[in-house]
Amino acid sequence: MAEAWKKWEGQVVNREFELLRYLGGSEHSAVFLIKREREPREVAIKLISANAEPELQLSWWELAAKLSHPHLLRLFQMGRCELDGTELLYVVTEYAEESLAQIIPYRALTPEESRDMLQSVLDVLAYIHGKGFVHGHITPSNIMAVGDQIKVSGDGLCGAGESSRVLGATSGYVAPEIADGGGMSAAADVYSLGMTLVEALTQHRPVWEGTEQAELVVPETLPDPFFDIASHCLRRNPQGRWTVPEIARRLQQPTLAPRAKETVEPKSKPAKWGYIIPAVAAGVLLVILGLRVMHRHAGAEPGASTIESTAAQAEPKQGSDAGQSSPVSGDNDKKQAPATPAAPKAASSRSATKHAGGENSGGSRAQGEVVQQVLPDVSRSALRTITGRLKVRVKIAVDSSGNVTAAQFDSRGPSKYFADRALQAAQRWTFKPPQVGGQAVPSEWVLRFEFVKSGTIVHPEQTSP
Repeated sequence: MAEAWKKWEGQVVNREFELLRYLGGSEHSAVFLIKREREPREVAIKLISANAEPELQLSWWELAAKLSHPHLLRLFQMGRCELDGTELLYVVTEYAEESLAQIIPYRALTPEESRDMLQSVLDVLAYIHGKGFVHGHITPSNIMAVGDQIKVSGDGLCGAGESSRVLGATSGYVAPEIADGGGMSAAADVYSLGMTLVEALTQHRPVWEGTEQAELVVPETLPDPFFDIASHCLRRNPQGRWTVPEIARRLQQPTLAPRAKETVEPKSKPAKWGYIIPAVAAGVLLVILGLRVMHRHAGAEPGASTIESTAAQAEPKQGSDAGQSSPVSGDNDKKQAPATPAAPKAASSRSATKHAGGENSGGSRAQGEVVQQVLPDVSRSALRTITGRLKVRVKIAVDSSGNVTAAQFDSRGPSKYFADRALQAAQRWTFKPPQVGGQAVPSEWVLRFEFVKSGTIVHPEQTSP
């Protein structure tokens, strides 16, 4: 369907809205970027088929347009239109740059990011439930960002008890009672939120293994309070689920000590969560998400050489199953990386002092130097999702010819995607080997990668000899 929708780029809806760029969609809907005369000038237009209770859908859009909440995507205009003989409904909404659905395939959210996302969605649900609405479509594709604000789509709102067929509930996220033909409810929103939370933290939704399965199995590796929250959101019986206020109270409680069954991955074994490495060079989006959680920058060690790039590679393919193709990004870094790459230095002053022929030297020594540095292959959109600094440390062994013979993580950091990109790059570095007594000798180095919105910074340090 994406190719079919995309063919409408350039067409004009009701002689008013030119479809400038296809942003994403699903089998039943498509979202395009459009511009208008008044602010905000850049907005999105969503097109859906008009053959499923159009008057009912338009009435819900009109009611939703009257709502106002800082975390709810605004609706500006709606109506009927026709393109290529197809009768459609349209709604003009606030434009969002990214969605959570664009991030999860590449990396899981950190607990801090998940907390920020969850709090924003809970605020929205509390507001719309209090107004008599049900969201009905809490999924990663409907959790977005506009500037530094996390926002939830507002075009799928309906009333309690309403049929899910108005816009079509997204399979995999709907509560069991909805899948069985029941009406929308606040409890069904809670269930969808639980599914989304687990997926955001693990990149996978829990699945029903059969109709006889009593309850969904929530991964015990989820940190507190998310294990507790997800477990109570995903109860089969809607009466057994927590309400939105109950979830909010649990989220505000102090974090409990890790459960006894929780395990920590050894450094030598890749983590099971984080970015999936694409088979082709593809970029990534962070969170939401790079959400609004700030990661404080730990300063570089004195004298360590720094290599930086602000270049970015090809953009990843984008798409979303039920909404705009949009990023969820956070606050700008408090400290921006320099705009121009710094020339690599021969070595850190600390290492030079240690190895310049002093302690245990068997004669003259010459420090090793970086000959060729290779920066991780990440896209501009991947970097744009980062809030603060994302750090990875890689230890490498270098032979007497200056080539890397082994590389392993010293510190993987929170993202498998960025960690693996750093490891792949580290293996391709080359060096001028250090010399002892006039002879080239093997060496060991630590490459400290720092990923920020503006580029990638690397601090190489020789640690042996």
